[in-house]
Amino acid sequence: MQNRWIKIAIIVGGWAIVGTLLSLELLFNMRAGMRGEYFDVIDVAIPQFGRALMWALLAPLVLKLRVTVPLNRGNWIGGVSFHLVAGFLVMAVFYVGRVFFMLLMWDEWPVGEFWKMVYANFYGRNIIDMAYYWGVLAFGYSFEIYHKYKNEEIKAAQLETRLMESELKALRQQLHPHFLFNTMNTVAVLVREGKNEEAVSLLSQLSALLRISLDQTRTAEVTLQQEIDFLERYLEIQRVRFSDRLSVTLDIPAELRQARIPNLVLQPIVENAILHGVAPKSGPGHVYVSGRREGESLCLEVKDDGPGLLPGNYTRAHEGIGLLNTRERLAKLYGAAGRLTLKSEANRGVTVQIAVPFHV
Repeated sequence: MQNRWIKIAIIVGGWAIVGTLLSLELLFNMRAGMRGEYFDVIDVAIPQFGRALMWALLAPLVLKLRVTVPLNRGNWIGGVSFHLVAGFLVMAVFYVGRVFFMLLMWDEWPVGEFWKMVYANFYGRNIIDMAYYWGVLAFGYSFEIYHKYKNEEIKAAQLETRLMESELKALRQQLHPHFLFNTMNTVAVLVREGKNEEAVSLLSQLSALLRISLDQTRTAEVTLQQEIDFLERYLEIQRVRFSDRLSVTLDIPAELRQARIPNLVLQPIVENAILHGVAPKSGPGHVYVSGRREGESLCLEVKDDGPGLLPGNYTRAHEGIGLLNTRERLAKLYGAAGRLTLKSEANRGVTVQIAVPFHV
């Protein structure tokens, strides 16, 4: 309802501007040609606003003609010819109507003088009414092009959303097969060793992890707290697999945990840190996950103490599917405001930093 009144206000305001411009143009002409003579501004303005009102009433007819007979009908020749004739006819009817209403405003209406006045007062300036006809046509085509553009924008946004959902589903499906395989192997080992309570606990953690994963399949962004909950369940399972060889520190202040971040953005990076930082080590390994706010950005960091990348052997091609997917998702969601950087030091591990706009 509110949008409807806004549209009405815009239409009324637009035609009021047309009436004002017509009045000003006639006033300036009269002032230049009638030096020193008095003339009533209201008497000048009323007919011009009446002219604008009549065109406002004719506009729906012109717009209907535009749809019925498009300009490109008959290889443009038919359409343009039709509207040239229609424009002249509308202008002529419009002009006769104006003369008629002007006579109605007089105290004495000289009926016999009507057509004489029509012929006598027709002059070149009336052709401007044909320009109004084509102006209404142009407005109709502009409005149509605008709607097509907005519809294309909406379709593009919907397509982008579906693509992101597909990528997110694909990312989760990447997580499930090998992760489930490794976890079920661990459960089997625990059962063979008689550690039934630990096996049940591990299955419970796996069930909770899968439930969260299914609940958030269609969500592009989640709160940082939701991502941490998912990550902690993932890490509980990994701690069972790696036993005392894996330790993880989460250092993320409580005031940042309601910030929105891309869904499943931390888990692939932490997984990389475990597989490439902790797993190759003969002794215990540590993964450090931290978060901080820097101005309008939320900065997240995942660091391991593994062997790092060999000097000169790092390019984006070596980032792996997880980091490449994350970098592309950040670019799609936030443009230049979403960044992923990777730093490596020999024998001191790899650090991955993510920056996204801070919003809750």
